[in-house]
Amino acid sequence: MGHHQLDSLDEQILRLIADNARIPFLEVARACNVSGAAIHQRIQKLTNLGILKGSEFIIDPEKIGYETCAYIGLYLRDPEQFDSVTEALKLIPEVVECHYTTGQYDMFIKIYAKNNHHLLEVIHDKLQPLGLSRSETIISFREAIKRQMPIIGITSED
Repeated sequence: MGHHQLDSLDEQILRLIADNARIPFLEVARACNVSGAAIHQRIQKLTNLGILKGSEFIIDPEKIGYETCAYIGLYLRDPEQFDSVTEALKLIPEVVECHYTTGQYDMFIKIYAKNNHHLLEVIHDKLQPLGLSRSETIISFREAIKRQMPIIGITSED
């Protein structure tokens, strides 16, 4: 997993598109004082390097009826089952993130549920059968900060 050296133009482009993924390339070009073709080439380079991954619309879960956000620490009965549990978690639509972690949990997931009753159903009917010895659930009352990876001082000092 190497990192790539980015120059100041790359950083400027990343800042602009992180703020608004739908910003037209010509607007980025004007802000960066370069041609539209240069922006297109840089975006392609950043994509090919894997620095930029896709583009997406962000759905507000609450607006479509998913009012409960929970983080769940999973303890596996058999920690060698990481791969099979991960594959099973991929089939549960309420699970939106899964992390292998250090510390007390074997895995840590984020899920959205319509309400607390739905959350209980997901835990009982979908998670427990995966071979958990136990789980710990933390309900989020409100997301206070959500942002992209900061583009701060990532250029090389040559």
